[in-house]
Amino acid sequence: MGLLIRNTLAVLPNGNGHAVGRHDLCIEGDSIAGIDEAPEGFAPNEAIDGTRLLTIPGLVNAHTHAYMSLMRNAADDLSFGDWLFGAVVPIERRLEPEDSYWASLLSQAEMIRSGTTCFNDMQMHVGQTSRAVLESGMRAVICRALAGDTYDCDDQRITEALRERDEFAGCGRLSFLLGPHAPYSCGPDYLRMVADRAREEGMGIHIHIAESQGESMRVWARHHRTPVEYVRDAGIFDVPTVAAHCARVSASDRAILADHGVSVATNPASNMKLGNGFAPVPELVEAGVNVCLGTDGAASNNAQNMFREMGLLALVHKGARESPQCVSADDALRMATRGGARALGLPCGSIEVGKRADLALLDLDTPSLTPLGDPVAALSYAANGSEVSTVIIDGKVVLRHRELTTIDEERVRFEVARICRRLGLDRT
Repeated sequence: MGLLIRNTLAVLPNGNGHAVGRHDLCIEGDSIAGIDEAPEGFAPNEAIDGTRLLTIPGLVNAHTHAYMSLMRNAADDLSFGDWLFGAVVPIERRLEPEDSYWASLLSQAEMIRSGTTCFNDMQMHVGQTSRAVLESGMRAVICRALAGDTYDCDDQRITEALRERDEFAGCGRLSFLLGPHAPYSCGPDYLRMVADRAREEGMGIHIHIAESQGESMRVWARHHRTPVEYVRDAGIFDVPTVAAHCARVSASDRAILADHGVSVATNPASNMKLGNGFAPVPELVEAGVNVCLGTDGAASNNAQNMFREMGLLALVHKGARESPQCVSADDALRMATRGGARALGLPCGSIEVGKRADLALLDLDTPSLTPLGDPVAALSYAANGSEVSTVIIDGKVVLRHRELTTIDEERVRFEVARICRRLGLDRT
């Protein structure tokens, strides 16, 4: 079984940047088997004419909460504390496990439609996002949100997380991390316990760090450390870690993150909407930190569109620093693809032989991409995601001519509307 994308304008890696040219892409099984030169015996059962298509690596959403699509447009224009504890948590307490399944499918439909092929998810209800991923065909890294104060070897949430990992071990598109929620929701003994379990199980960690000024002030008042120092001292950084946000990190914090190989998932739309600022991306990169890009959940972002995040990432730092070169379009695309794949330890994020065949194909015959000019610049400054016409994940077409092939979108929207009526979130 093979797939040939013929004569497409493809964005390939070139050092830290990208090279764009006309190529034939050969896909065999779940991987890219050849670029321009077909492997011996390659016999595609399908061919796509790529003449008017721009083919890019599938985007990697390095931090989100897929179940939060239920809360889209439900908790807006609030301070971080009021948003989280006054709006989001009360809704979360009323959710049923099945709600998360439908909400996750809705998020995945949105992500696929806008070119995202892989996402790093912190979930509430064990098994629901994984179940949705099996059906959607997406690639995902899943963790159960963990919170607590004491060292408890029999922690129920960790037991559930490990059970989910074992239950879905047969799906090559799914992998799992442990997810201590944040410095303000996890005590030092609890963080040490999570770090110990991660080492024992050979797992990495996904955690929110330094998201708001209030968090930094609380952690300093209680522990006389910055959030980064507090988490480091609990042993979290002794295993591979993806740290979401890092909006409030000092130069010494950045050095700690770099020294421990921590990847930072910046979320510009979410951080700005909640008034939390944004991660100092140029300084993080200068310190040697791998920076990747995420949307966060729809409760704080209202969208799961990585094209918007790339645009914001490339623009906001230019404006804040009055420097048009500080984060380039090349940088934004790299962080949205290779940066995320590196953070998650996955063989995707670039168009190279041997990498997973996770690709997004954009229609060049659209107003936003006419004239095209520099294709890489167009991805951050002109595209909005609606240009995506075909998406391939693990070598399988999951979006064809803008039609989802794996998700019954009408059924998903029906079920989400039903849930939102029950929760009092539907105003239609």
